[in-house]
Amino acid sequence: MRILYFAWVRERMGRAHEDIAVPADVRTVRDLIGWLRERDEGGRLAFADTRMIRAAADQEHVGLDHPLAGVRELALFPPVTGG
Repeated sequence: MRILYFAWVRERMGRAHEDIAVPADVRTVRDLIGWLRERDEGGRLAFADTRMIRAAADQEHVGLDHPLAGVRELALFPPVTGG
């Protein structure tokens, strides 16, 4: 799966994207965020507060409980506002 990071999530992760093999026990966006948080310091910093994370699976906004089965691209980013 390709994971894209935007705004301060990208800055804290230290990269704009990565391609990863998602572990079998990681089934939802929330599970993936938890796995990324435990993986390294960048993940710990980027995902310390999941209330501040939004996601898009294959370019569709989804909740953190969205299943990852069949998802090819997941974007993770902070809340955004329009004006």
